Amino acid sequence: MSRMTRREWLARPAIASALGGVLTAASSTAKTASNALTPRERIRARHFPNVPLRTHDGKAVRFYDDLIKGRIVTINVMYATCEGICPSITANLVKVQKLLGTRVGRDIFMYSITIKPKEDTPSVLRDYITTHGIGPGWTYVTGEADDVELLRRKLGFTNPNPKLDQDTSQHIGNVRYGNEPLMLWAACPAQADPEWIVKSISWVIRPEPRTTISPTKGAST
Repeated sequence: MSRMTRREWLARPAIASALGGVLTAASSTAKTASNALTPRERIRARHFPNVPLRTHDGKAVRFYDDLIKGRIVTINVMYATCEGICPSITANLVKVQKLLGTRVGRDIFMYSITIKPKEDTPSVLRDYITTHGIGPGWTYVTGEADDVELLRRKLGFTNPNPKLDQDTSQHIGNVRYGNEPLMLWAACPAQADPEWIVKSISWVIRPEPRTTISPTKGAST
């Protein structure tokens, strides 16, 4: 091993100092960039990865850009061959869809994400929709296994027990709902009373502004 010269030895503190300055600057830049994000952007970055997905119609979409951004939504996870809670959850959410009526697909968008994407191809999901009498405005999505798993975790459909979390038959039976522009998000049991779920969803919907009519033409409404 060659011996270090005196000049090289004296230069080491300067190199370390310079490197430390670069790392500090990089850390500061990253922190500044994070602080520059709006609250809505921070929520999006933390919880809504813009992963590529495919709908039951075979359409390629991005999770945030095409499904979530600017919308009021409901989200749940499922898989087509589930013999546990999935059938009862689906039947209950069908009742929710009917109660919401024509607002689904217009004002409110319903999404179900399969947690067995390799088995649940778009054609399998289409059959599932037909079998369960699911109407328009409720989209089922599949994708690459890693992307779907990332979504499941970011959206909070996880079990605190690691062993149970890896058991797909024990998946979380919640429905998450929210108003993305207003940054209002919550969740409730997907098997709760359908009318109560609809009322819960209404809490994240901004009321329509009231129209004030000129006193000379009539009273305020």
